[in-house]
Amino acid sequence: MPLIKSISGIRGTIGGKPGDGLSPVDIVRFVHAYCATLPQRKPSPSEGTRYKVVVGRDARISGEMVENLVVGTLTACGVDVVKIGLASTPTTEMAVTFAGADGGIIITASHNPRQWNALKLLGPDGEFLSAEQGRVILDMASKDEFDFAGVDSIGKVVSKDYTQDHLDAVLALPEVDAEAIREAGFKVVLDAINSVGGIIMPQLLSRLGVECVRLNCTPDGDFAHNPEPLPSNLEGLSTTVVGEHADLGISVDPDVDRLAFICEDGKPFGEEYTLVSVASYLFERLDAIARASGEPIGKVALPYAAVSCSNLSSSRALRDVTERFGGKYFASAVGEVNVTAKMHSTNALIGGEGNGGVIFPALHYGRDAIAGTALFLSNLAHKKMKASELRKTYPDYHIAKKRLELSDPALIDRILEKVKAAYAEEDLDLTDGVKVSFEEKRSWVHLRRSNTEPIIRIYSEAPSKEEAEELGEGIIRLARNEIGE
Repeated sequence: MPLIKSISGIRGTIGGKPGDGLSPVDIVRFVHAYCATLPQRKPSPSEGTRYKVVVGRDARISGEMVENLVVGTLTACGVDVVKIGLASTPTTEMAVTFAGADGGIIITASHNPRQWNALKLLGPDGEFLSAEQGRVILDMASKDEFDFAGVDSIGKVVSKDYTQDHLDAVLALPEVDAEAIREAGFKVVLDAINSVGGIIMPQLLSRLGVECVRLNCTPDGDFAHNPEPLPSNLEGLSTTVVGEHADLGISVDPDVDRLAFICEDGKPFGEEYTLVSVASYLFERLDAIARASGEPIGKVALPYAAVSCSNLSSSRALRDVTERFGGKYFASAVGEVNVTAKMHSTNALIGGEGNGGVIFPALHYGRDAIAGTALFLSNLAHKKMKASELRKTYPDYHIAKKRLELSDPALIDRILEKVKAAYAEEDLDLTDGVKVSFEEKRSWVHLRRSNTEPIIRIYSEAPSKEEAEELGEGIIRLARNEIGE
């Protein structure tokens, strides 16, 4: 599988020749480029005379090998390293600020299978690099111009575990009601896909007084099933929830930034509804404060605005629950870095992605399944409902996900232009491909190009599964008629 390069880092399968996967040569090349461009992102180190970078990894089988290469390259470039070892992605992001570091590198391929690994690059704020910063690193890496430090300038390595710091920060949030969760006496089943979720999630649940039945919680990287937290991959979790008479099933991906729930009856809560539920809980809290104070909800949201954000391919249910309480909703292009940029610009209270990614800026600007779990359990405890009952309180939508494979990448722009023309009278958003919204039918369809293949991804949503499927199929028929394929 070819090495995939993007503004947020590089990813590929382990093994093979340089450029054909994530090889040691590619790792050294990109880490060197990251180091060489540090002064552009931060003119001088936060502390002392040397830059400092945090390195954390998930539990993939290749993780230790890649970590050794990353740490060795950083020190060879004269950069000090804070090695935090096995850690979730949000823990690594927060460790950058905890350690007063100048950046961070996360070694994880997120939801991709076990043969994959990746480098994800962070700035001094613990957030993913901007598009422009990422492009600078890609350009530097392509030049193969190396300059390493002399023997007296080699970086130093210290090791530290920031798991408890992360948990302390989550439990200190006023929105996390640990007392209510303890009183609820929840029993949950946790599927941590044999990665770092098996370390941090049981500790979170223990501190919240939640009984935890562990499933796939050995952090050895031997994934028990496809690691993406989709219903088709969580049948074992569903069966165990029912068999254990648990209140909830919790699934996280290998780096613990995505979160999905299974209801007490074994049915999916819905990955899209992870964010919807957390957002609804936060806006309900604001609404109660506003009613008690006689102030509009916008004022009681300070220091954040009564705003939610997600990407264009996420459910409109987030918009519905936000507007129900008098808040405002904004959409961004697909990609976490785009969502966080929109959240910064709107001073959003809550945001994330429909893939189970919850971003709560009162903690940090990054998808965080640990925070998402604590907020969701707070909501469930306050509602005194079963998970299946809670799900029924939210607007019900269905998403269909399709892809159109093309023989020629040049056809992509032609198809997008055809869709724009065909739906010119509807509400169009051209931020990221083409999104067509049908307000009367409360439905939409979103087309966007793949960054790595001659593919158009087609997501559609409607109040019924049949309507969502037909929206997507209609676009495919339109495209095929246009290109004669």
